[in-house]
Amino acid sequence: MSPGSRRRGRRGPLLVTAVLLLACVAAVIVVLEHKPGNVSHPHVEFTTTTTTRKPKATVPDFLWPRYGYDAARTRLFPAGSNLEPPFRHTWTYRGSALLEFPPVISGNTLFVLDDSGQVVAIDKLHGRVIWHRKVGTLAAASPALGNGLVFAPLLSTVPGATTPDQGRFVALSQRTGRIVWQKSIPPGSESSPIAWGQTLYFGDQDGTVYAIHASTGHVLWTYHAAGAVKGGIAYANGILYFADYDGRAYAVRARNGHQIWAVTTDGADFGFGSGNFYSTPAVAFGRVYIGNTDGYVYSFAAATGQLAWSTKTGAYVYSSPAVANIPGLGPTVYIGSYDGNLYAFNAQSGAVRWAHNAGGRISGSPTIVGDVVYYSNLAAKTTTGLNVRTGQVVFSFPSGSFNPVIADPTALYLTGYADLFQLVPRRRAAAKTARHTKTAPHTKTAPH
Repeated sequence: MSPGSRRRGRRGPLLVTAVLLLACVAAVIVVLEHKPGNVSHPHVEFTTTTTTRKPKATVPDFLWPRYGYDAARTRLFPAGSNLEPPFRHTWTYRGSALLEFPPVISGNTLFVLDDSGQVVAIDKLHGRVIWHRKVGTLAAASPALGNGLVFAPLLSTVPGATTPDQGRFVALSQRTGRIVWQKSIPPGSESSPIAWGQTLYFGDQDGTVYAIHASTGHVLWTYHAAGAVKGGIAYANGILYFADYDGRAYAVRARNGHQIWAVTTDGADFGFGSGNFYSTPAVAFGRVYIGNTDGYVYSFAAATGQLAWSTKTGAYVYSSPAVANIPGLGPTVYIGSYDGNLYAFNAQSGAVRWAHNAGGRISGSPTIVGDVVYYSNLAAKTTTGLNVRTGQVVFSFPSGSFNPVIADPTALYLTGYADLFQLVPRRRAAAKTARHTKTAPHTKTAPH
């Protein structure tokens, strides 16, 4: 073979390699040019018609039965001006383990599931422990209430466990703490459950979504998502909404688990990691709102799953959204980010109405009580309340880590790192003191 032939022989593979390299570069350019940024399609189905029911002023039959207050998980407690700061601190429950998620309320009793797998019933009037029962070794969820039972998802029942292992789902009597039924969930669950009618809904670490008969624990149906379902499941108009750790959001029928839609984020469409959905979705205005660890907050059409908007924050969004139609401001989504900001987004377009710099990462989820949105600062271990319209600070408390407060018509119940605090509006506390000569004890300690 002549030298010229050898050169031509070598040139062929080099040309092929060069062409392939150019093709790869072109593909990278295309992907980078299409790398997901903020998206806004405000004309995707949206309605401002909502049916917000104000809670009754009577406490004995009051319910805050699940994480996020209502079935759509809007985290809105529409108590108006009844619970405006300033507050008086009236009692403290001293816990022995991290309270990553807030309690729930039935009448005059608070029910809390701490991270050590202990369920505690607390007298809401005085902070006294009514009963406590150790049902597992690792948990990270709020319990749910229904049919006279407390429902507790567990990540592990193995002593000393720090990761999911041999999980369980337990139903206990609200009155006594007696275990009524329990079901093994080997992958474990940190999905704050929802009880609707006679059915319980929650997800697990393997991506299985369960519909279980609330009174018996019998499995009615299951649905298998692509990744772990860590957040709670929202319910609206017979549809369940949830998302997974594979970056997908879903809508399935509550009665049978049949899929209506399943969508990924823009990042997954272009080969980028779509991030993880740890956030619990909120459903309002014909939309689904949810945060993602890719730093974006997403809004999907509830009926079709069409992306309505995605707006980027500066870091992970583990937080779940709080959503309300604020008089004088309009439909608004409040959510925290690891970038240290609490954001107020236009619920229709995703535009930022205002952002409050917390000075430390926000991991938990805000709650709206009247005209105040509350959040906890994980870095500073504090809780702050902001005016919903302006973002101006109107309340601060020197304790808090994840999810800030729940409420009833008479008081706030603030979640610290391991403690619970009752806070009563000062004017109401003063009126109560005038009527009663004896005051409730201020500090109670949980049994160890």
